[in-house]
Amino acid sequence: MIENSAQNTSARRLPGMGMGRGLMVPVICVSIVVGMAGLAYAAVPLYRLFCQITGFGGTTQTADVASDVILDREIKVRFDANVNGLKWDFKPGEIEVKLKVGENKLAYYSATNISDVTTTGTSTFNVTPLEAGVYFSKVQCFCFTEQTLAAGESVQMPVSFFIDPAIADDPELDDLKTITLSYTFFPLKRKGEEEDLAMAVPENPAAELN
Repeated sequence: MIENSAQNTSARRLPGMGMGRGLMVPVICVSIVVGMAGLAYAAVPLYRLFCQITGFGGTTQTADVASDVILDREIKVRFDANVNGLKWDFKPGEIEVKLKVGENKLAYYSATNISDVTTTGTSTFNVTPLEAGVYFSKVQCFCFTEQTLAAGESVQMPVSFFIDPAIADDPELDDLKTITLSYTFFPLKRKGEEEDLAMAVPENPAAELN
């Protein structure tokens, strides 16, 4: 009788134990997914920091103040502007400038929203040749900053920069004559703007083609 009672007790416990093990699997899976999401979120600023420190991928540097050392060597800086997915007219105020290494320069880009709705954009940037990124220092920049423009609105965006005199100590760049600074604006959808975009799109685009 005692043996039968023990067997019955064990039998009653097994379902509960099975449920406990069953719950562990989804809990572990959820924890892994959350952990991976956290790492992915943290990877963006960490990657950006890595690029800024090393100049990887042509990423420029940031500086709090302008250089106080100016060399006789001159380098030409060309300005490039691109738009991906935005109806903006985005262009530099001037195509190129020539400046001395260490000399601070202030340039401007302009953007005009040529669509019928309010849109928001943010820009990424790099320089070519990629090896010059570590020596291209920006004191002021509009990169990674949200720009919201109403239909037909325009804005001027300054960029203050200099070429680090340390470039003179890099023998691989002794023959460098030109650096290209390139910006690309991408759409950044905000609440309310998605509704405006949806209203601007015809319900039956094929019908308007007929």
